[in-house]
Amino acid sequence: MGIEKKIRRGSFAAILSGEKKYELRLADFACEPGDVLVLREWDHEKNEYTGRTVEKDVTRVSLTKNYRFHTKEEIEEYGFPVIGFR
Repeated sequence: MGIEKKIRRGSFAAILSGEKKYELRLADFACEPGDVLVLREWDHEKNEYTGRTVEKDVTRVSLTKNYRFHTKEEIEEYGFPVIGFR
């Protein structure tokens, strides 16, 4: 299954270069090994997509609720997937 998500420019560049091999997201969508993560580069300052995309094969998903980037209610409802890819 293809899963399309927007990603900020800095993280997109790190993934594209091979430096970053995982993605931490709010678990408000289904994702499992074998899926394809389609990341669309997002320019936060211009509030628009840049037109660049990268596709990554999902190899591992680990769900946790120990991170504090979102509200307690969001974390309790969704948790976080740590998505590894190649």
